[in-house]
Amino acid sequence: MEKKDSTRPHVLIFPLPLQGPVNSMFKLAELLCLAGIHITFLVTDFIHTRLLRYTDIHSRFNRYPGFRLETISDGMPEDHPRGDRIMELFDSLKTNTKPLFKELLTTGSLGSDKGRPITCIIADGIMGFTCDVANEIGIPIIYVRTISACCLWVFFCLPNLIEAGELPFNGDDLDTPIKSVPGTENSLRIRDLPSFCRSGDICHPSIQLYKTERQELRRAYGLILNTFEDLEGPILSQMRTVCPNLYPIGPLHTHLKTKLAAESTSPAISSNSLWKEDKSCITWLDSQPPKSVIYVSFGSLAIMTRDQLMEFWHGLVNSGCKFLWVIRPDSVAGDSQIPAEVAEGTKERGYIVGWAPQEEVLAHPSVGGFLTHSGWNSTLESVIEGKPMICWPYFMDQQVNSRFVEEFWKLGLDMKDTCDRVIFEKMVKDLMVERRDEFMKSADQMARLGKKCLSEGGSSYCNLDRLIEDIKLMGVER
Repeated sequence: MEKKDSTRPHVLIFPLPLQGPVNSMFKLAELLCLAGIHITFLVTDFIHTRLLRYTDIHSRFNRYPGFRLETISDGMPEDHPRGDRIMELFDSLKTNTKPLFKELLTTGSLGSDKGRPITCIIADGIMGFTCDVANEIGIPIIYVRTISACCLWVFFCLPNLIEAGELPFNGDDLDTPIKSVPGTENSLRIRDLPSFCRSGDICHPSIQLYKTERQELRRAYGLILNTFEDLEGPILSQMRTVCPNLYPIGPLHTHLKTKLAAESTSPAISSNSLWKEDKSCITWLDSQPPKSVIYVSFGSLAIMTRDQLMEFWHGLVNSGCKFLWVIRPDSVAGDSQIPAEVAEGTKERGYIVGWAPQEEVLAHPSVGGFLTHSGWNSTLESVIEGKPMICWPYFMDQQVNSRFVEEFWKLGLDMKDTCDRVIFEKMVKDLMVERRDEFMKSADQMARLGKKCLSEGGSSYCNLDRLIEDIKLMGVER
C-alpha cells in the first residue's frame, strides 16, 4: 500500500481567490480525489478564514486521505475590498504571492507524508505567475478558467478587435455590432463585451491584462473549462484553433454529484460558500406552488444603489409573482439596511435572505425562474436545473454570458444597461407567465443535454477521464 501511495500523482490546485473560482475548483478537487489523486488545495489566508467561518470544508474532505488544505498570503490588508478592486488583487498576487508560491514548491514542504512531491499544478489561467514558477522549476501546469468559453474567446480576440479598429470604442451607440469575434455571426454588440471595453482606451489595465490570454495559454499543457459541448460547442471549436488541448468537463457541480452517486456515496450538498447561508428560505419554498417563484440573486460581488434596489423591488411586487430575493449585507452601496418599505412590503408574496444555498434553491420545484448577475457558476447551475433566466450583468464575463443566454441559447432575457421597474415587471411576467412555455421548453432541452454529457460516453465524462489519465502520466514521468 505504501508503494502504491508513493506513486500516486500529487496535484496542487490554486484557484483565483474569489467566491466563484474557489467554489468551482473545490468541485474539481473532489472529482480528482475520487480518482485516487492526491490533492493539495492552496488558498489565500483571507479565503481560508472565510471557509473556516462559513463551511464544513475540513469535515467534507476528511473522507479523502490524500487531500490537504494549505494557505498562502495574498499580500493585502485584511480589510481590503478584494472583489471590488480586482486589479489591485492581481497586482498583489503577482508581486507578493509569486515568491511565496515558489518557496512553497521548492522547499519540499508540500510533499505528502510518504514523500511524494507535486507532480502537476492546476492553477487559474489569469494567474500567469504560477506558470512562470512551474516552468522554472520543471513542474507541468494545466490552466483552468472558471469563466465561460464564450467570454474567454472574446478575450482571445481582443487583439483582433484592436487591429480591426473596433477597440477602442469611442462612439455613443452601444448596439454597434462586433465583427472580429469569429463564430458569433455579428450577434455580439459593443454592449455585450466586458464593460472595460467601453473605456475608449486600449491602455486600460483590464484590456492590457486580458489581451495576452491567447499567448499565455500556450505556455501551459492544456486548459480545463467548466462547460460542456452541447452548450458552447461552436465556441469551443473556435478555441481549439488556438488551444487544441481543451478539457470541457462541466457542469462541475453536477459532474461531482453524478460521480458521488455512481460511487454509492451520498451526494449530500456541501457548501463552499464564503457567506453564511440562510436555509430558512427552503422551508418557505416548500410552501409555494410549483414553478411559481422567481429567485433573485446577484452573486457575491455585485453592488447596487438604493435606487436600483427600489426599482427591482417595485418591478417584482408589480409583477404579481412570488419571489425569493438574496440581499447580501454589503450589496447596497452606502447602506447596509434593507429599506423598511421593502422588508414590510415583501411579506405578502416574497422572502428575503442575506445569502442562500443556491444549488438547492435552483433545484427546488417551486422555483420557475432566476434573476441573475450572469456569473458563470450561477448560469450553469440555472442551465442544469432547467430554470430560465433574466440577466442583469455586473462586470467581466457577465456581459458576454447574458447575451449568449438570450441570443444564442434562447434560455432567457438580457436586461443589461437598464434598471427600470416597468421594463423589469414586463420581463418577469414574460419569463414566468406570458412566454413561460417557450422558455421552459428551451431550458428543459438544454438541461437534458447537460445531464447527458455527464453519463458514460458523454463528452464531459470522457474529457474528465482523459484529464485524469494525463495527470497520471505526468506523475509517472516525474
